[in-house]
Amino acid sequence: MSDDKPHYHGHRERLRQRLLEKGGAALADYEVLECLLFSAIPRRDTKELAKRLIKRFGSLGGVLAAEPRDLAGVKGLGETSAALLKAVGEAGRRMAREEVIDRPLLGSWDKLLGYCRAALGHEKTERFHLLFLDRKNVLIADEVQQRGTVDHTPVYPREVVKRALELGASALILVHNHPSGDATPSQADIAMTREVKEAAEKLGIAVHDHVVISKSGHSSFRSMGLL
Repeated sequence: MSDDKPHYHGHRERLRQRLLEKGGAALADYEVLECLLFSAIPRRDTKELAKRLIKRFGSLGGVLAAEPRDLAGVKGLGETSAALLKAVGEAGRRMAREEVIDRPLLGSWDKLLGYCRAALGHEKTERFHLLFLDRKNVLIADEVQQRGTVDHTPVYPREVVKRALELGASALILVHNHPSGDATPSQADIAMTREVKEAAEKLGIAVHDHVVISKSGHSSFRSMGLL
């Protein structure tokens, strides 16, 4: 009987060593995904599966943000693998959140954008988040105000201001995503933001910005002169 191991065993070992010795930056996206799948799929080559997943969902981030039912539709990916990918995606979002929670946001703008991209960049429907800040602009809460369709999220200024008062917030940053991939604010986005700003300012609550997130980038109302 031959003691030869399957060809992919050597490939896995070389990939692990490259990761450990040179760091994650030395690996392509599909190779990072391969490493994740090693433990869930111990007896099969995962290289082609990793490539198919990235092709199917567009990017490594898209794979980690995919819904379990969509992952289940990929041949060769079982429930264990899908659960692993969802757990890794959630871990990434929580790490990004730790970089911004309980910290002054206006001095950590890049980290805030990173967190918003991790939380919303790959969502298939619109979600509207409210970031509540205290008098020192420290983030005290991040809440999903509304969930919508692929191109619309209903937002009610009265409810936004009511929640800010309940939390004792002094300022707000509005964040929502555009699943289309185009982060350009719509006319409806602009009108809604003005309504929220007017309602908030009457009660001494500032609106610092409204950030639109997409897979390809972001738009800031403040930077665009819309606030």
